[in-house]
Amino acid sequence: MTTTEEPSARRGTRIRDAARTKAEILAVATEEFARAGYTGARVDEIAARMRTTKRMIYYYFGGKEQLFTAVLEHSYAEIRSKEQDLDVEHLDPVAAIRRLAELTFDHHEAHPDFIRLVSIENIHEAEHIAASQTLGSLNSPAIDVLRRILDAGRAQGAFSADVDAVDLHAMISSFCFFRVSNRHTFGALFGRDLTAASERERYRRMLGDMVIAYLTAPRHADQGPLTPDH
Repeated sequence: MTTTEEPSARRGTRIRDAARTKAEILAVATEEFARAGYTGARVDEIAARMRTTKRMIYYYFGGKEQLFTAVLEHSYAEIRSKEQDLDVEHLDPVAAIRRLAELTFDHHEAHPDFIRLVSIENIHEAEHIAASQTLGSLNSPAIDVLRRILDAGRAQGAFSADVDAVDLHAMISSFCFFRVSNRHTFGALFGRDLTAASERERYRRMLGDMVIAYLTAPRHADQGPLTPDH
């Protein structure tokens, strides 16, 4: 009896090869977009670096716009996965918030291409992110992690401020992002390298101290309520 069905072993190999090829394209495209920006990057250059054809890249991702969107999705998915996998359930809320802040600090320092990609996308007014359904769904779980920690801290009386989870996320991200994105201009203006190895632990501790101080600061009588996060 004859059959035209592809053997499962061969089909599995084809799937693995396709996944590996897509991952390699994303890695090279990430470097190229981070280096040259969305406007300056060339699919021909990405193909040449991979020793493949532009047609192969288009086969997996479509055009340049879709490839850049895929690069953004992959880059954001990496940090969101780390945030969701972070084991903070056994920690008290103060330690949990500090650990989450440190994770963002470590990730942004280790992935300068991510910082450049986000900066480039801001130049383009987030048009690729706005058009991506994937990116919208990625960010909600990260905020949920923060919200659960904040709720636990309020319930235990550890956090005095009624802080919005998105606001806290912005506070953490802004310090970590600025430290990498503005290291050259800040260094030229103030003669200090924000990413110097000798200062790393001090800045890492400063971030945690700043966030915890904000969350535990006593409220003033004339201070209006902050927007609740739920």
